[in-house]
Amino acid sequence: MSLGMLVLSCEKNTESTMTISGNVKGLKKGTLYLQQFKDSTLVALDSLEIEGDGAFTFSEELESPDIFYLYLKKQDNNDINDRITFFGEPGQITINTTWKTFDTDPKISGSASHDKFSEFNEMISKFNIRDIALAQQASLPEFQGDSTALDSLQKLADINLVRRYRYALNFGLNNGDSYATPYIMMAEASDANPKYLDSVYNALTPEVATSKYGKVFQDFLSKQD
Repeated sequence: MSLGMLVLSCEKNTESTMTISGNVKGLKKGTLYLQQFKDSTLVALDSLEIEGDGAFTFSEELESPDIFYLYLKKQDNNDINDRITFFGEPGQITINTTWKTFDTDPKISGSASHDKFSEFNEMISKFNIRDIALAQQASLPEFQGDSTALDSLQKLADINLVRRYRYALNFGLNNGDSYATPYIMMAEASDANPKYLDSVYNALTPEVATSKYGKVFQDFLSKQD
């Protein structure tokens, strides 16, 4: 390979490299894994043994922006609250968190896709809280024998669902330049009316439409015809 070709190759690789670095404050010992789903199986792409210092760095070549996981094996035989979900893309991504609240309040920066992903999830969590509140209310003894009251709660739940879909679709229409959008449509709005989903797909930029989840979204829509 000529020197010119080698330089071009290196530049291309650099442009597709995702570097994740940060610190897990308070972590003295454990194993940190960078994970991703491949063919429906969660696999470890890389790992790092932590010994006395919670600083970490991972690098990964990407074919397309995608969902990744930072998993901390604390050696406490408990997998709960040990995995951070983030939307990765080429470039420098910083994730800072603490050992005690590893996945509950991580500070993630450097990924525009993740910023949009977080914005969407923050709003969706409000719809989820509303659903839980209505379900808890319906389970109360005073509602169990009152069909009229239960019907009213069901109507409120239906309204919440419609608003949830409306928010998701509007989000998609207004964020066609985000790689997170087709993923969100598949994860949160795949049951919506196909004609509205078509509108969201048509609003995607060419780069997003040809990304991993853009292609998944297109394939899903083609099967709805």
